Amino acid sequence: MNRIEKDPLQRKLEIRNWIILGIFLVVSLIFMPRRFTLGILLGGLISNINFYWLYKSLHDAFQRVTRRTKPTVIFKFYIRLAVTGIVLFLIITQTPADVIGLVIGLSIVVINIIFTTVLELSKKNCAKAAVRE
Repeated sequence: MNRIEKDPLQRKLEIRNWIILGIFLVVSLIFMPRRFTLGILLGGLISNINFYWLYKSLHDAFQRVTRRTKPTVIFKFYIRLAVTGIVLFLIITQTPADVIGLVIGLSIVVINIIFTTVLELSKKNCAKAAVRE
């Protein structure tokens, strides 16, 4: 089986997810209580793992497209959702992690996607402006 290289944008997103999590953790360690930092760490880990899990299941599905692809992708989505829900429930009820920190950590992938979109659009607009001149 031929191994398909990851899309460069996908690779950028994955690397930036971890960089943003690291930045948030450092800032939180300096300015916020430990339980808030724990929330960011746990939320960021869940977010990044979930993002990778989604990529992996979609990548596998598109490698072997059959009649069963759609039900398989939907089933894996619900499994991922259930596992995430159980993990979040356990974190909220069994750890001292701050819920606001957890929400910020869970938002890392969204923040990264917005940041990357703005960055890519600004590059595209700069290239268009350079061509016009």
